[in-house]
Amino acid sequence: MMKFLTSLFLGTALLVAPAQAQNQPLRIEITEGVIEPLPFAAPNFVPDSPAAAEYSAQLARVVAADLSGTGLFREIGSDAYISQVSSFEAPVQFADWKAINAQALVTGAVNVSGNQLTVRFRIWDVFSGAELGNGLQFAGTTDGWRRMAHKVADQVYSRITGESGYFDSRVAFVSESGPKNQRRKRLAIMDYDGANVQYLTDSSAIVLAPRFSPTGDRVLYTSYESGTPRIYVLDVGRVQRRVLQSQEGTMSFAPRFSPDGQTVLYSLAQGGNTDLWSMNIGSGQSARLTNAPSIETAPSYSPDGSQIVFESDRSGTPQLYIMPARGGEARRISFGKGRYGTPVWSPRGDYIAFTKQNKGRFHIGVMRTDGSEERLLTASFLDEGPTWAPNGRVIMFTRETQGASGRSALYSVDISGRNLRPVRTPDGGSDPAWSPLQ
Repeated sequence: MMKFLTSLFLGTALLVAPAQAQNQPLRIEITEGVIEPLPFAAPNFVPDSPAAAEYSAQLARVVAADLSGTGLFREIGSDAYISQVSSFEAPVQFADWKAINAQALVTGAVNVSGNQLTVRFRIWDVFSGAELGNGLQFAGTTDGWRRMAHKVADQVYSRITGESGYFDSRVAFVSESGPKNQRRKRLAIMDYDGANVQYLTDSSAIVLAPRFSPTGDRVLYTSYESGTPRIYVLDVGRVQRRVLQSQEGTMSFAPRFSPDGQTVLYSLAQGGNTDLWSMNIGSGQSARLTNAPSIETAPSYSPDGSQIVFESDRSGTPQLYIMPARGGEARRISFGKGRYGTPVWSPRGDYIAFTKQNKGRFHIGVMRTDGSEERLLTASFLDEGPTWAPNGRVIMFTRETQGASGRSALYSVDISGRNLRPVRTPDGGSDPAWSPLQ
């Protein structure tokens, strides 16, 4: 796992008014209304050493792509620039950036010594001429340059929106290849934007439903390599795994970590009945949480670990229910038309994302934890399996196209329903699981 050093630095060659002195600070208010993307410029970072030249443009391009990809920012291309940033310490020519209507400006410098890379950057409110917060510095190895760019973008996003970022994160998913009736599946992990794909299993057995641990170092998933579904826990860094204990004659699937990472919540099918169970990873001790003739599956913890949302057909059709994390009486929260499934609690604790099937269409939606304010974000032949970005503002999911040649792909959408985008993967992809910030 790449480690980075972070430090504050103060510029001495440039005197600006403090950001809090602005009459109208630069800020994007994220609401459910239509947002006009904020125009920004991200010139190539200044190379502080000859070896840094190859990284100066790459860093700026990743930062710009991260911001533009949110739908909240619009990059102004370099062909519109009036002035260039040739020195990180030189005063910014704000009039030149105002003239091209850049409201935010990201400037940076990069130094390479051996395999060590250091990035410095600042964020400017162009129209007030003020720096947004203090400059920051990230240091690491050259092979982690993309991650440092994501960290820079997270800071820009956070300071302008007031929300935490999500770019320095990863996604576990099922990579799919081959024809639809002979689909080969293997577990993979990648940066949130599809870069740096790493395969964690081969395609000899069907794998499903990867789920990150709260610290991002382990992944739970379901595999059919024994002939029946069983749950495995995999150490991402060492790519080592072990199967979780299961009872003879049972099938275990749909696992998810507790917020403290010590417990696994899952479904267990035995004798034609499926209920929710929990297991302490260290001791292997398990406990049954539901005992009903209905199918209980797809459980997900609340961020504080006190409650569980899950899918059950106890009312006759699949609906969403919430109950205490240690079991007990469950209350139904979904009451719209259609069938509900795969609920996932937002890391902010304010929403639950879900899959909905109604009138032959599939949707990704969100609702408040009491079932109110239901809002459908997507609609297609088959959308399913939502997962939350670490900041609770974006959802990634699987979309499958229709027909014998149909394929699965990953998409993301803002919780307001804006900015629906495909997520690039080398082959088809399904079952995404977003990691926490790294």
